[in-house]
This record gives sequence, C-alpha cells and structure tokens, in this order.
Amino acid sequence: MVKERGEKVVATNRRARHDYTIEKTYEAGLVLTGTEVKSLRQGRANLTDGYAYVDGGQAFLDAVHIPEYSQGHWTNHAAKRTRKLLLHKEEIVKLGHAASAGGYTLVPLKLYFSDGRAKVEIALAKGKREFDKRQTLRERQDKRDAERAMRTRNRMNE
Repeated sequence: MVKERGEKVVATNRRARHDYTIEKTYEAGLVLTGTEVKSLRQGRANLTDGYAYVDGGQAFLDAVHIPEYSQGHWTNHAAKRTRKLLLHKEEIVKLGHAASAGGYTLVPLKLYFSDGRAKVEIALAKGKREFDKRQTLRERQDKRDAERAMRTRNRMNE
C-alpha cells in the first residue's frame, strides 16, 4: 500500500482568526474511530464551535462536528463527541496553565491529514473585543488600498 505524503486540509476555522488574537499554535494528533477517519477523508468536518481544554493531565477537543459516515452502520460515531488530543506532556502542562490563567482559550484552527495521519492545529488565543475586530478590519482595508494605489501608480509609469 502506498503511503500518503504531504498535507491535505479537511477543514479550517476562519472565524477564529476574526474573533481571537492568536498567541501560539500547536499541532496535535487526534484519537479517532474508523468511521470518523473515513468521514474526514471525504472532506467533511466543521470546526466553527469547537474548543479544546485540559483536564486531568490530558487535552481534549470538544464540539467539533464530524458527520456520520454515509456507508457506516451500527459502528458509526456520534457527530459531536469529545475527542482526545495527542500532545507532549510539557505542551499539555503549558496549555493548561495558560488557559487557567484567565483570558486565554484553546481554539482549533485547522483539521488536516499530514502524511496520512489526522492532525489538528490548535491555538492559544485571547478573545478580541468589538473595537479590536474593527481595528483589524480597518488595517486590512488600509493595506489593500495602499497596494491598489501602488499597482495603479506602477502601471502609469510603464
């Protein structure tokens, strides 16, 4: 059997980058059942409401929606079950301390296959307030306008 190579993105959480300021990202493995893997290989998942937490020295991913496998039967999984994250012990301790310190949360950013193994990119994030979101949008719009002006200026000089 040929081994998979590279990275195949299944789902991204674009809303997280809008709602949170990303401090640091971590790559974690996932403990999945067979039908969950098959459903992910079909490219079906939703990270929008998902979050991670540390409990009892272990990290978990909760509220991530992986729909039931269409050809599954009685072995099918629950769509929104809690899934265990595979991280190094030091990373779990760091994330646990940071999340319990207050103001920080663990948010899934991307769900993907890396060399055939299911991975999730989680971020240590701090929630943005409404004016922070507006400021980010304003900065992005200003950058876009500046690039547009530079392009038109360069075209005029040609």
